[in-house]
Amino acid sequence: MAGQPAPEQAARIRASGAATLAVESAGLQALAEALDGALGDAFAAAVETIIATSGRVVVTGMGKSGHVGNKIAATLASTGTPAFFLHPAEASHGDLGMLTAADVVLALSWSGGTAELRDIIHYTRRHGVQLIALTGGANSALAKAADILLLLPPITEACPHGLAPTTSTLIQMALGDALAMALLERRGFTPQEFAQYHPGGKLGAQLMTVGELMQKAPNLPLVEEGADMSRAILAMTGHSLGCAVVTAPDGRLAGLVTDGDLRRHMHDGILKRPVTEVMTRRPLTTEPGRIASAALKEMNERKVSQLVVLEEDRPVGVLHLHHLLSAGVA
Repeated sequence: MAGQPAPEQAARIRASGAATLAVESAGLQALAEALDGALGDAFAAAVETIIATSGRVVVTGMGKSGHVGNKIAATLASTGTPAFFLHPAEASHGDLGMLTAADVVLALSWSGGTAELRDIIHYTRRHGVQLIALTGGANSALAKAADILLLLPPITEACPHGLAPTTSTLIQMALGDALAMALLERRGFTPQEFAQYHPGGKLGAQLMTVGELMQKAPNLPLVEEGADMSRAILAMTGHSLGCAVVTAPDGRLAGLVTDGDLRRHMHDGILKRPVTEVMTRRPLTTEPGRIASAALKEMNERKVSQLVVLEEDRPVGVLHLHHLLSAGVA
């Protein structure tokens, strides 16, 4: 079969993959241990510096560090910290104009001696822009110039020749993720705010709110407490929600009649029975601002197809499972 190596070769391939992961795991462990020491103090200072700035985090780096920097900038921006990536070469040809004194520069370089970063470093020193260095070079030009030094621990590259950036880029990215998550928590960044930055795709659907997906009043199957089941069934058949919402005279929720309630009480005299004899008195409810994926989780756990949406105990909508399916949440 094409693409299938001989057993001996397959074993060597698996061993190579496992060895890479083992070396990189050791690098992550070294990073975690460093965060308990001096790196942790610098890390906390970096978070507070970024929180205090009125500008953006401008991430920069060359080569593989640049690719990592692009990802870090994207993660920061999507989790409440305004950020963008500035390519060092473009910076030297006019893009330094993107920098302001209110910004913070996060510069990545494993060695700390990347020549292409020189102009950005000089610019930050001349114009008082805060510079955070993320590097493994303790005595490098970048480290010495930085206001805050995030010094990465010594590691072994997973490359068998010790040449291709592997473990080094992994721990750069991991520390960037740690920085983004610490900032997220420090800001109190909420799922609702996260949803504003992720409106597209599956993730965007999951972060929609109940209020965006629910069927809204007045287009609801409402019946009053004093009604009989013939009115409730008429309301149910006119709205494709599989339920009738029963309200008290003051407009507050009194109960819910579902398809399941109908099946449990079905007999010849059901049409004349009061809805209060058939309805569920304490149906599951939710609120418009709730994240839709959280509502779906509850519906799955409680094995129900709909939730009554309340504001001040009054029904303002019904969220049905088919609303979630249509939006791509489920």
